Amino acid sequence: MSGAVDRGATSAPVRGLTVLYDAECGLCAHLRDWLLRQSQLVPLELVPAGSAEARARFPGVDPARTLEEVTVIGDSGQVYRGAAAWVVVLWALREHRPLAHRLSTPAGAVLARGAVLAAAKYRGAQWSQRSGGRWGGQDTYSRTDGWRYVPAQGWVHDPPSCADGTCPTG
Repeated sequence: MSGAVDRGATSAPVRGLTVLYDAECGLCAHLRDWLLRQSQLVPLELVPAGSAEARARFPGVDPARTLEEVTVIGDSGQVYRGAAAWVVVLWALREHRPLAHRLSTPAGAVLARGAVLAAAKYRGAQWSQRSGGRWGGQDTYSRTDGWRYVPAQGWVHDPPSCADGTCPTG
């Protein structure tokens, strides 16, 4: 294709991608399972966002932000978030690479962003349906790994207490 702009892909090839996903989100878990069933041109590794593994492997990546929006990390340290993350994941899949190329155009980017916003809205609706617009009868959404979402503040991490002696040593 003449006139195509070189995006530097040959200078930093992507040989693997890590997808950080919310393991406590039904939609996210469904998409994780779907991704694992796809034929991959670039290997995908799926790791729960905010997990000890994710924090250890990617210390420079804000775990709270990875719980707010999908985050994909390339093997050379590239970080993709939101719509760009989904486009790069589709690019890694054999059957969906042509779609990823279409979504990487200016017009396609609008569609990709709309899809990500729709998924976020669906995810938020699932959380709030748990108890009449509140999460479990509370004003915050709490996860078992110490993360909680406070509408006025966003994601906040409250590490589990070790007072009962059950914390792992390490």
